[in-house]
Amino acid sequence: MKKPDPNNPIKVAIADDHALFRAGVKTALSAKKDVELIAEADNGMQLLNLLKHIEPDVILLDIQMPIMDGISTLPEIRKMHPGVKVIILSMHNDHSMISKLMEIGANSYLTKNSDSETIYQAIKTCYEQEFFFNELTNKALLTGLRTRKLEPDTMLDAQLSDKEIRILKLMCEEKTTKEIADIVDISPRTVEAIRDKLKTKTGAKSMAGLVMYAVKKGFVQEQ
Repeated sequence: MKKPDPNNPIKVAIADDHALFRAGVKTALSAKKDVELIAEADNGMQLLNLLKHIEPDVILLDIQMPIMDGISTLPEIRKMHPGVKVIILSMHNDHSMISKLMEIGANSYLTKNSDSETIYQAIKTCYEQEFFFNELTNKALLTGLRTRKLEPDTMLDAQLSDKEIRILKLMCEEKTTKEIADIVDISPRTVEAIRDKLKTKTGAKSMAGLVMYAVKKGFVQEQ
């Protein structure tokens, strides 16, 4: 698991057509020693041009932008930099839109009225653990599961042990590997091994798939 290092901060890029919002994010992140804003763009096209020359760790991507919006930009980012983490920013909390974006490669989804600390936590958590789940994303994934089956061919009806269920729940609560290890009193390496075993048992392809499984089985309750 990646860990942020103050001497080698998490590199962040933002694409948003509201200069005032970008300035607010820039100011908030400048107070954090382990995060550095390295690029700003007005729209998706400008961001993609920047990505030919830079490789951020995390991208904050607005949905609604002129010239090229976030929905069109996300798949292109995935082609150029498959490993980069993408946090979607939006004025709206449309559940079908959130689950669609999570399926095509978003690592988190925040409304633009999120406070700066939440944005910072989302950046850190996505960098360290791939995804940042919150009430919004969990509800959206739950809604998606109710209306249609996600990962229908691979989701298995697994028999999980009490320890596996407990660890799965803690993962859904955005706990880090180390935090889970401390709570359950096992080593971080064992936590990672159990996470891999959970993916195999449930047929989930990713952490998002595991959360979907947990929601579907009622391990994670709708807020």
